[in-house]
Amino acid sequence: MNKPIYIYVHGFNSSPQSMKAQLFLRYMQAQGCGDQVLIPELSHWPKQAMAQLVLLVEEYAQHPVILLGSSLGGFYSTWLTEHYAHVRAVLINPSVRPFELLPQYLGMNENIYSGESYELTEQHLAQLLAINCEKIAKPNAFLLLTQTADETLDYREAVDKFADSPKYVQPGGSHGFEQFENLIPAILAFGQGRIELPDVQPI
Repeated sequence: MNKPIYIYVHGFNSSPQSMKAQLFLRYMQAQGCGDQVLIPELSHWPKQAMAQLVLLVEEYAQHPVILLGSSLGGFYSTWLTEHYAHVRAVLINPSVRPFELLPQYLGMNENIYSGESYELTEQHLAQLLAINCEKIAKPNAFLLLTQTADETLDYREAVDKFADSPKYVQPGGSHGFEQFENLIPAILAFGQGRIELPDVQPI
C-alpha cells in the first residue's frame, strides 16, 4: 500500500506557519518522512479553499490521505472526509458551526501570519453553510482531539457531533491545543489504521 499523505488544514486567519503545522512537519522530517506532509496556504474564501483542498485530495487518490484539520480546517476536513473514500481526518479543536461563530468577525480582518487584510462578508458565511455536514456518516474515519479550556470554541459541540468517533478529550489547554507534540504518535498510528491514544492528563 502507498504511504499515507498528511495534509495539514489550517484554520481561520492562520497559515502554514502555524505552530502545530510546523511541529508536525519538523517531527516528520526528523523521521525522514517530510515528503509525506503537505501544508497548503488556503484562501480566506471557503469556496476557493475547498477547491484547493479537493485538488490535493484528488491528486493523491492512490494514497491514504489523512487530513489534520485545525479549527476551521476541521470543518473543511469534515466535508472532504465524508465525500472521499480514501480520506480520513484528525480534527484538532475543530469548528463545528463556523457560520454561526464568524459573524462577530464580519468586516476587515488580518491574517496573523501573512499580514494580508481582507473583508469577511456574508458571502463567506454562505459558502461555509453550503459545505456543512449536519450528520456524520463515517464516524470511524475521524479522530477527534480536543481540549476543554478552548477559549474560542465550545469543545462540547465537537464531542456531540463526533460522539461515535474515537476521541481524546483533554481537560484544560487552549484553542491552540497545548502540548500538541505529545499527540503526534497517535496521529501517525491513526494514519496507519490504529487507535493508540495516550492516557489523558489534565493540563
